[in-house]
Amino acid sequence: MTESPLAALDDQQREAASTLRGPVCILAGAGTGKTRTITHRIAHGVDTGAYSPGRVMAVTFTTKAAGELRGRLRGLGIEGVAARTFHAAALAQLNFFWPQVAGDTAPAIIDSKVRLLGQAADGIGLRLDAATLRDVASQIEWRKVTMRSLEQYAAARPNGIPSLAIGRLVDLQREYERIKDERRQLDFEDVLLACAGMIESEPRVAAAVREQYRHFTVDEFQDVSPVQHRLLELWLGDRRDVCVVGDASQTVYSFAGADPRYLLDFASRYDDARVVRLERNYRSDAAVLAVANELMRGRPGALHLATDSEPGPAPEVIAFDDDAAEARGIADRVAAQLSRGIAARDIAVLYRLNAQSAPLLAALSARGIAATVLGGKRFWDLPEVRQALMALRGASVAPLAGSFASTVRDVLRSLGLTDDPPPAGGALRDSWEARAAVLRLAEDAPEGTTLRAFTDELAARAKAQHEPALQTVTLATLHAAKGLEWDHVHLIGMNEGLLPISYATTFEQVDEERRLAYVGITRAARSLSLSWSRTSGARERQRSRFLQEIGTGTVREAGARASRGGRPRL
Repeated sequence: MTESPLAALDDQQREAASTLRGPVCILAGAGTGKTRTITHRIAHGVDTGAYSPGRVMAVTFTTKAAGELRGRLRGLGIEGVAARTFHAAALAQLNFFWPQVAGDTAPAIIDSKVRLLGQAADGIGLRLDAATLRDVASQIEWRKVTMRSLEQYAAARPNGIPSLAIGRLVDLQREYERIKDERRQLDFEDVLLACAGMIESEPRVAAAVREQYRHFTVDEFQDVSPVQHRLLELWLGDRRDVCVVGDASQTVYSFAGADPRYLLDFASRYDDARVVRLERNYRSDAAVLAVANELMRGRPGALHLATDSEPGPAPEVIAFDDDAAEARGIADRVAAQLSRGIAARDIAVLYRLNAQSAPLLAALSARGIAATVLGGKRFWDLPEVRQALMALRGASVAPLAGSFASTVRDVLRSLGLTDDPPPAGGALRDSWEARAAVLRLAEDAPEGTTLRAFTDELAARAKAQHEPALQTVTLATLHAAKGLEWDHVHLIGMNEGLLPISYATTFEQVDEERRLAYVGITRAARSLSLSWSRTSGARERQRSRFLQEIGTGTVREAGARASRGGRPRL
């Protein structure tokens, strides 16, 4: 590199990135450039000779995030760093060392807990529906990531699940484990447990792993579970070169075993830890940040986000008569934004439950607005995308008859891409949007790109799950929206019983719901609306307590427009 990786960082980011040895804790608020900071920190370590790339492991939680880390490092000229998820790293080590330790190939990974649980249920005379089997699978996952035995699990959750008493629930899990062991299979969580067990019990494995990896960076550290934390400890051994990055205010997976105390207590665990706070936000308008800060005021580990920009219009709080009126009203607001020239891909509607997407899709479709529900089938797994990749790969072996982009356009037209999109709201429009996204990647490719190089790039993006932005409005649950951002966000359903959800009854559960609302608010860059509905059927509703906590100092009440039956009242 011709310029130091530290040159492009602000003072706090530079402090974090220049501390290369010993325990480092980066408390990084939403939109403060944490990925930039950790990738530049690794690049600086390699640049100065403090790190050898092959001895650095950067760990995160999703394949997409790991792919982004690798891409950012490549852009900084750094190759060879192991940027992986916890599971990918553990599986690679398991497959490598198992034959040496056990003299056999590693067990296969099951593709579905639910299917195997169905077989286990049949074996002990239980007749359970698919929903109950999914609930049991969740219980198994929680038990394993929190490193509990069946007996410890039963003591921790003595009430079982609504449709299955704890005794039968334990019997079912025991039979599930028996079948799995008999078939030499592991499930997703077993991979972490088996890898940890192998390192702990086999000194030569531990020595080999610790020789290979000397420097660790762990992103989203607020989301680590006990088993992931134990595995990290085993990777480290008695060494201390570990950098953790996270934000306690974005812990939204406690139900799945995530424990923010590992982040909050890091400085207590390592008394010489360097703790750096990143609080300068580069994403959101100051008015949006004011709402986020107010919601998290006084919460443990909360960071105070600030920006140098002048605040724009205050976020709006909108009350609608009912859920249907809310969906129509938000669709009207999205239509108005589109009419002002705002791109559809820059708009998102966020909500607590998947079921809230259906009326939104219908309302947007009625106005001819295409929308994509986040969390559905992955872009690169869509049949029309896979078909396009195969056709483009075939075309790449023949001489080009025109320009590179025109050849891609011709191939996609042969598969059904038209100049004008079909009506919104159907499978034809979804297929059209997917093919159009592939064409946009070609049109945005650097000058001189060949068709073969383009197809290679598409294959690399598919492997890393680096998805293109569709030219559609995004609908997403708050969990699915974590880590993403849009210029304009509508957060709907801010009612008691929805946000916070009705089954959040303890202080800790309500606090997790507050953090979910915080995640939703901090996805917005330019504008934010928060809406709720007064009734659901014949039942009256109350506005969310979170709206009460935010107060009127940082938001403005907006009247709901009369729209196909909605009455403007507050």
